[in-house]
Amino acid sequence: MRLTSIALLSCLVLAGCAGRPIGLMEPSAFAQAGASRVDLLAVTTRSDIGVPNGEMFGGARGERMAYADISISVPPDGARQIGEVQWPASLPANGQTEFATISAEKLDSASALARFHTRLAKAKHRRVLIFVHGFNTRFEEAVYRLAQIAHDSKAPALPVLFTWPSRGQLLAYTYDRESANYSRDALEHLLQTLARDPALGEITILAHSMGNWVTLEALRQMAIRNGAIHPKIKTVMLASPDVDVDVFRRQIVEIGPKHPPFILFVSRDDRALALSQRIWGNNPRLGAIDPNETGHHAMLENAAIQVVDLTDMKSNDRLNHGKFAQNPEIVQLIGGRLAAGQALSDSRSGLGEKIGLVTTGAASAVGRAAAIAVSAPLAIIDPETRRALPSQFDELGSDVANAASNAGRVIPGY
Repeated sequence: MRLTSIALLSCLVLAGCAGRPIGLMEPSAFAQAGASRVDLLAVTTRSDIGVPNGEMFGGARGERMAYADISISVPPDGARQIGEVQWPASLPANGQTEFATISAEKLDSASALARFHTRLAKAKHRRVLIFVHGFNTRFEEAVYRLAQIAHDSKAPALPVLFTWPSRGQLLAYTYDRESANYSRDALEHLLQTLARDPALGEITILAHSMGNWVTLEALRQMAIRNGAIHPKIKTVMLASPDVDVDVFRRQIVEIGPKHPPFILFVSRDDRALALSQRIWGNNPRLGAIDPNETGHHAMLENAAIQVVDLTDMKSNDRLNHGKFAQNPEIVQLIGGRLAAGQALSDSRSGLGEKIGLVTTGAASAVGRAAAIAVSAPLAIIDPETRRALPSQFDELGSDVANAASNAGRVIPGY
């Protein structure tokens, strides 16, 4: 089994090296009729590696927070499927059929804040969406994913990317986890700064996979430091969180009862989190729990956490780690209901026939801000670029083989 796993994962490494987009931050012309423009600000703890090579920020850890203003061109709606990033096949990108970088400018902290205020003053809503990506994600992949989320969800909020030093390699799983720890102070600092800004009204956080660890740790620190999470943080959405359920239970206790609505998206057939669970000693991962199990249900109910159980929802994502992006009909139905200010449990919505709603009550208060998460496709595993943790071959065994055998199409990011 060990030799079989090594051989199989070696093939995945070669496939991944051949298929991932690189150098996307090199600006391309923006002259395509019907294309849309998404302007976003990036805050990062990654190291600076320069724009000329088309990467901008790498996977190494920077000594201080860095900032960038980036504009992305999204192909015309009729030329693309909602929920997908059309990665450039070659550079310069074809803006008619592919995502393309219009501009990428590094800023100091003062300039970044000034740019933020300029855009906020022009916006109809004084809201910001902060996206925290997951494991195995390069800088440019996180940028393009947030551009796609902002465009497809039509979220009434300014998009801000918080990107931590993921190396974009499955072999670097443990490195990425330590990078997440390295970055939690920086995310808390960003949240504290935005919360104190009188020009800003609301903050929504969308975290995916390992990005949930960074997010929950930052919120825990904020709650301990301030006595509670700042009231401007209106919604926290935890999508497929790669977080130990017992650690989450402790984090919620330390965050305290005065927290914003938490919306947790789980799927018990998430093969990616099953693999992560095996790596971390077989304790359940939060994104794959059974919310109806007595102990889990009591924890979620006591913490007033709304859970959306997607286990029975089918999708084209064979690893079941990004079901939102694979079923646009369900995504748009949920997003439309929340955008209208209706609870997910609304009997008129018919959602009960499509998804499992375990706890309710928070969604009605979330309003349009929550639609950002459920109507926005999330980063999906790239099965063909998955790389094994070298020290875990013996223990992973059949889990790795099963995950690889269920691999789907190539979309970078986990």
